[in-house]
Amino acid sequence: MQLFYSSHNLKSALTVIFLLAFQYLCSQTVIIDSLKTELKSHQKQDTTRVNLLNLLAFQHYRNNPPKAIEYIDESLKLANELGVAKFLAHSYYIKAVIYTEQANFNEALKNYGKSKELYTTLNDLKGLEKCNNAMGVLYSYKGEFKNSLNAYKKAMRIAEKRNDSKMIHKYLYNIGIIYRHTGEYEKALENFDYALEINKKNKDSLGILNSLNSIASLYYEQGNYPVSLDYHNKSLQIAERINDSIGIFQSHINIGNLYRQQNDNEKALNFYNKALSINNAQFNVKNVTALKNNIAGVYFDNNEYDKAISNYNASVKLSREIEDDVNLVTALNGLGFIYLEIEKFPEALSYFEESKTINLANNYSYDLADSYQGLAETYFEMKNFNLALLNTKKLAEVSEEYKYLTHKKNAYSLFSRIYKNKGDFKKAFESYQQFKVLSDSILNEDNIKKITQLEYEYKYEKELDAAEKREVKLTKTVETTSKDLAKTQRNLLLGIISFLTVAILLGSIIFYLKLRNSKAKTQNIITEQKLLRTQMTPHFIFNSLSVLQGMILNKEASKSVSYLSKFSKLLRITLENSRDKTVLLSKELEAVDNYLSLQTIENENINFKLNVDSTIDTNTIKIPPMLIQPFVENAIEHAFKNHKENAVVEIHLKLEGAKLICCILDNGIGIDSSERNINQNKKSLATKITSERLKYLSKDFKMDASIAIEDRKKYDEKGTKITINIPYTKA
Repeated sequence: MQLFYSSHNLKSALTVIFLLAFQYLCSQTVIIDSLKTELKSHQKQDTTRVNLLNLLAFQHYRNNPPKAIEYIDESLKLANELGVAKFLAHSYYIKAVIYTEQANFNEALKNYGKSKELYTTLNDLKGLEKCNNAMGVLYSYKGEFKNSLNAYKKAMRIAEKRNDSKMIHKYLYNIGIIYRHTGEYEKALENFDYALEINKKNKDSLGILNSLNSIASLYYEQGNYPVSLDYHNKSLQIAERINDSIGIFQSHINIGNLYRQQNDNEKALNFYNKALSINNAQFNVKNVTALKNNIAGVYFDNNEYDKAISNYNASVKLSREIEDDVNLVTALNGLGFIYLEIEKFPEALSYFEESKTINLANNYSYDLADSYQGLAETYFEMKNFNLALLNTKKLAEVSEEYKYLTHKKNAYSLFSRIYKNKGDFKKAFESYQQFKVLSDSILNEDNIKKITQLEYEYKYEKELDAAEKREVKLTKTVETTSKDLAKTQRNLLLGIISFLTVAILLGSIIFYLKLRNSKAKTQNIITEQKLLRTQMTPHFIFNSLSVLQGMILNKEASKSVSYLSKFSKLLRITLENSRDKTVLLSKELEAVDNYLSLQTIENENINFKLNVDSTIDTNTIKIPPMLIQPFVENAIEHAFKNHKENAVVEIHLKLEGAKLICCILDNGIGIDSSERNINQNKKSLATKITSERLKYLSKDFKMDASIAIEDRKKYDEKGTKITINIPYTKA
């Protein structure tokens, strides 16, 4: 993926290097010199020379692509003359890898096709496997994630057939990257952590670098910038150690993006310029054009318009040369906004119109919204309110269709100003009201991200301060003890030593108990945060909004309004409940009821029953939040895979003595069958986290807190039964 920013609205995609079938060695220069010496001494035109040329081409593909092409063309010519299909297939494969790195995707696909055709004829499974893996890299590089995922899965099936566990691990890593791009962050992080562990064990420097970049990207997208920066700095250190110029180039850009996202343009520009100064990275023109756009965006933010125009023009020129429409439209829109800012309206219109034409042809929705916004604002400044209104309506349509909240807010701001100038004060007022609603939504979203970041930084600094205080206190204690020992008479020395030994022993025991208690509390907090993310992940929100979009497109007005109302209410209740250690049982049941209502609207074939024993006063009992909903979600997701009719999920709450018991029943396929249908090694994330959480809650509340999951076939019934002993307090 390329790194680029729109000049008016910040866009960011952090670069990730994908694993290919070969591995880099740390001493690359030594290897190249050795291969050159061997090639010079081996003048015989045979397969050994073909292999040497291929190795040299691959060693140059990242840092010197022209030289790599020179070696591979000679290899292909010789392999053709010798008529050795296996070597010819491998040469085509390496040539495709080189073109992929240069973003020449059409040539890369042609060469992958030739390589696969030869490997198929030879029934060479390993060759087919590496081609599919590399094509997965290519499609992901282009943003075609569905094709990429299919290619990786084909490669992994071949690896499984060959029983190659090492390559299976790498494909799981690559698939994790696709999950990141599609918003399935928990799955992605699980894959990346596992890949990082394997790469460290194998001392695979390039693999470690890939994993670190990927984990950093995840934290970046979740707004946790300090952790993201930490991982990117680790990645940069490795890239510098192995002298990987492309890796260094990408790390500088990624760190620059982090600083720009936090409005530190000076540091961002510093890292962008470091990336631009790396000569070997200039061969990837697509990366350079994206970097030029980033730099231009910083100058635009700083009101240095001449420098911004210079960089955007350089990006336009390079983009036209390699037919890179993605970075071209970003640069054209950027120039349009600059000329709008300096009131050169004809030039601004020209750039926005050209960008709009390209965006419509390629269906680049985000940049199209930028183009419509630029045209609307330019016509407004020119007092051509009819054309301004026409483009604002187009902006509103695109932002509504693709859920671009910021663009939608800008559209209603324009509506308000246009209608005011046209004398339609009623529509102007209505548009302004809608603008305020959207502004508040964006502000709340930004505040949540800022609060998350500040909370992380505060906890980190607090732990450092506490550690320093403990160190100072311990140092003073040691110094005091030493002085006392020096002053103590010799005949009391043994007594003092004995006393200190006992004191140290008791202190160690107390310290150990406090440390264990502190770790338990920390683990409890981590578990609760994991659970919160499990309850309301971006993927769940995305699915809910997709369902809502389908209802709107199907013109189910009343149904979509009801769905949106319940979804927003569920989101609000979940966020409110997550702030407190305990909430009223009535509040928790309200969240569950809203979730069930939401599911009823989406799937009318599933019936829900919520029964609370009459002896329970839900307004006087307080429980830890979000213990019930994960298991209801699991029941809906896994229990009814084979049948949809007469599906029932029941929730029963009762008091047995001093215990608050929650039973969740479904009439689905049962837990035993469900586990056979999924990966045997994969335990439900919700079940695992809730079990961990209950263990710590049991100690905290000083009462039994546990969970039991049973298949109802033992009771001659159908489905699964989940029993939770919920700890509670009286309000």
